[in-house]
Amino acid sequence: MSSYVQIANSLQLRARQRSKQSRSKPFAIDYWFFGAVICLLCLGVVMTGSASISIAEKEMQQPMYYLLRQLIYVGVGLAAAYCVLQIPLVFWEKSGPYLLIGAIALLVVVLVPGIGLQVNGSTRWINFGVANLQPSEFVKLFFVVYLAGYLVRRKKEIRETLKGFIKPVALLTITSLLLFAEPDFGAVVVLSATVFGMLFLAGVRLLHFSLFVFIVFSALVAMALSAPYRMERLTTFLNPWDDPFNSGFQLTQALIAFGRGEWLGVGLGGSVQKLFYLPEAHTDFVFAVIAEELGLLGSFVVIGLFSIVIWRTFSIASIAEQAGKRFAAYLAYGVGLWFSLQVIINLGVNMGVLPTKGLTLPLMSYGGSSMVSICIALAIVMRVYHETSNKAQGTRRKVKGKVNRL
Repeated sequence: MSSYVQIANSLQLRARQRSKQSRSKPFAIDYWFFGAVICLLCLGVVMTGSASISIAEKEMQQPMYYLLRQLIYVGVGLAAAYCVLQIPLVFWEKSGPYLLIGAIALLVVVLVPGIGLQVNGSTRWINFGVANLQPSEFVKLFFVVYLAGYLVRRKKEIRETLKGFIKPVALLTITSLLLFAEPDFGAVVVLSATVFGMLFLAGVRLLHFSLFVFIVFSALVAMALSAPYRMERLTTFLNPWDDPFNSGFQLTQALIAFGRGEWLGVGLGGSVQKLFYLPEAHTDFVFAVIAEELGLLGSFVVIGLFSIVIWRTFSIASIAEQAGKRFAAYLAYGVGLWFSLQVIINLGVNMGVLPTKGLTLPLMSYGGSSMVSICIALAIVMRVYHETSNKAQGTRRKVKGKVNRL
């Protein structure tokens, strides 16, 4: 009987020691990454409010309508991010396939007549009354989570056989067809390029990789040529002034906003282009309003903040890879690719160097689904940093202990 008591006491003592150790370990934070994200969120709220005040008053008779909703979206996104920070990465590794299946199911549901909400000719949203859900935003996130786990589980198969390479490509094809049906050409481009990058980093054979690039590029070209409005977008950006009041209207108004901003801008709230000249001023073209109101200096600050987030994301991924945490590394690489691609495309569209795409500017544009999914993705990157830092600290403590015993 006494032996059982001793065992029980020993287990309780170990449990107390573990709990003390867990309490003594503060959550590791990359302050450059965290600070840049918070700055972008705060600036995004301010600029969304400024860009939307006129259209909100006209459409909703409430100037602060979009600002208040954006504040709610940011709050929900931060709450979701806080919850994600408490979840170990092993959960995402095990749940990746199920999360992706659920997201693809939502892509099917959004196409069901009577369920999907149509806006500007596209059926991309599911109306839940108080808010609209855009499944394509979460498909990007969950595809990255799934693929990171797949690249770990099928490491040898991916690098040596065509079979291992075909599986994620086939899944990407199914997902892309559903996105095309909405249609959401921009989401297909970002998702395909992200998968393309992750497979390359996983070390796929050059022959398989080249074949994948050729097939995807051919498919995107075919889809662009199949719809007149897509072809028009691809050619209009080359010279929007040929038709400034029709096909080139959106881009010419954005360029006018950049020109009016000059070096220091016209001042917060002083934009003229947001007064019904620039369509989607608070969503896809919020950066043009930033350039007009805050000038070239403000634009550089925003670009600098995005550069810090992207730099630290890839740095965290590299640290995880060096620590041997391959799933964490692929996950952070995937989020970094997705985030950077969406930022580059949105900024390129605003500045007239890329064809117009319906892609939001992460952390800044108005929209609930985009905000929540990006906050969750960046919280996962912070979790990667936390777990990687703890492992490195544990390794250093073990080495130090061995040295002391010697």
